[in-house]
Amino acid sequence: MNRLMVAAYAKDPITLGGVIGSLEGRPDLCVTKYGRHIRPDVLVVCVNAVTGDTVAMLRGIAGREPTKIVVVTNHLRDVDVLPLVECGVVGVVPVAAATPERLGRSVLAAADGRGEMPPTLLGQLLGQVASLQRDVLRPKGLIPSGMADREVDVLRLLAEGLDSGQIGRKLGISERGVKNVLEVLLRRLGLRNRPHAVAAALRAGLF
Repeated sequence: MNRLMVAAYAKDPITLGGVIGSLEGRPDLCVTKYGRHIRPDVLVVCVNAVTGDTVAMLRGIAGREPTKIVVVTNHLRDVDVLPLVECGVVGVVPVAAATPERLGRSVLAAADGRGEMPPTLLGQLLGQVASLQRDVLRPKGLIPSGMADREVDVLRLLAEGLDSGQIGRKLGISERGVKNVLEVLLRRLGLRNRPHAVAAALRAGLF
């Protein structure tokens, strides 16, 4: 059996010991203290309250070694839900509900790419994403994937087998304009070529 590498973090040793003790008896997990020079499959972070310092710490972890994170906490403000998700948090467990069974289930779900959040937090997250799209992205002609509407249109027609000239005639822009759109898109998103861009758009479910 391949055991998942799980790292645990808490400021005080009693809480840290409790988290490790809740998980280390499972045969499918290998649990250690965070910072032991291993890259965990899942990081469990236990804090009394999610603060700006917590978000900054998780953002730093995400920058150094991106991993899936489960946060166990007593207090989480609405405004911190989206920043946590951006840092790699895929699960949030209230301290009162953090039984060994629940915590283990959340770790396995995180490793499998499935997030677990209380329904109220999920509703807050969806509301913040909708607000971001409505108030920030759409006015600039962008969608959550980071692509503008015109870029999506170009990629959709490219996927249909049209060349730059044909795409330009469909969209009412020049062939050079189509090529410019593609060049800017490839550079901004770090894509290698046109097929790579089409594949990325398909994975994102844009068409």
